[in-house]
Amino acid sequence: MREKILVVTSNEISGYQETEHLGIVQGSTVKSRNFLSDFLASLKTIIGGELVGYSKLLASARSQAYDRMLQEAEEKNADAIVSFRFQTSSIAKGASEILAYGTAIKIKGKLNE
Repeated sequence: MREKILVVTSNEISGYQETEHLGIVQGSTVKSRNFLSDFLASLKTIIGGELVGYSKLLASARSQAYDRMLQEAEEKNADAIVSFRFQTSSIAKGASEILAYGTAIKIKGKLNE
């Protein structure tokens, strides 16, 4: 069972004290489109609207990259990840990498406790 790791986009977590900096953690995946998705997307561009197949593909890729980042944080025994970000890059025609990354840290309880 996965331990709960607090993930925030800020550089610090209000109310908690950072006790140890564990380094950068990341997770990535490379996804490619398929012929059917491309064909349906080309039809959709004529009439307009959301490209649902691509939206689902990207959502799946983000989820996979995020889970891989959390796994790396768990391996470092992190309590939290700060400065979390997603990055996307095209690496080949029809293929993109989704990268989830941040800084793993150890924290101790609320400062005001």
